[in-house]
Amino acid sequence: MRRKLAAGNWKMNGTSDALAQLTALRNAHPTPGVDILICPPATLISAAVVTAADHPLAIGGQDCHMAQIGAHTGDISAAMLKDAGASYVLTGHSERRTDHNETDEMIRNKTKAAHAEGLIAVVCIGETLKEREAANTLDIIAGQLAGSLPDVLTAENTVIAYEPVWAIGTGKVPTTNQIGEVHDYIRTKLEQRYGAGVGKSIRILYGGSVKGSNADEIFAVSNVDGALVGGASLKAEDFSPIITALENA
Repeated sequence: MRRKLAAGNWKMNGTSDALAQLTALRNAHPTPGVDILICPPATLISAAVVTAADHPLAIGGQDCHMAQIGAHTGDISAAMLKDAGASYVLTGHSERRTDHNETDEMIRNKTKAAHAEGLIAVVCIGETLKEREAANTLDIIAGQLAGSLPDVLTAENTVIAYEPVWAIGTGKVPTTNQIGEVHDYIRTKLEQRYGAGVGKSIRILYGGSVKGSNADEIFAVSNVDGALVGGASLKAEDFSPIITALENA
């Protein structure tokens, strides 16, 4: 049985005052029935780990470099994230792919670097609106899976997050049939590449304008094992209903 995961990506939002939202999440979900992950800005990771202490709330990084050390000004290695107390890291988020021209090969190497340090990599994939309208979604997903994932991984060190780029922060949400088609396709591809055991065990999250008002419907879709949430994860009062919906799914 795959344990469900509610993950929040704060992106470039939050200063020390935002840690109060983690305390509020702890109080709202003292014994959560699902895994909860918050990926704050790197400046807050250490403090977030302290705030989340003695609670199953996990803290992750939003990105890592593919090298463990070196002359890479402004970058953060997986080893540094681990040292700060993080247990997860996002790799391949669409904003990294777009804003920083990250390729599938780069994302694969970042994912391998995360695994080498014992971090759980949440590997993000998804199509643009142009690709969706051209009916190329499944081809894009297949290519990103093939290029972004290492040849060796486990269900314990890897999570897949399907985020249609056109739905991120736009308020637009794919139909449940569209979400189900992609998630079922991802599951099939994982089983084909890694075998039924691993392929069936890897968690697949949906991300893209997930809110408390639509979470029940999304979590009822086949092979949706949770969500990667952006804006709605910034405040506990918005993220908590999503967690509760996942617990009840």
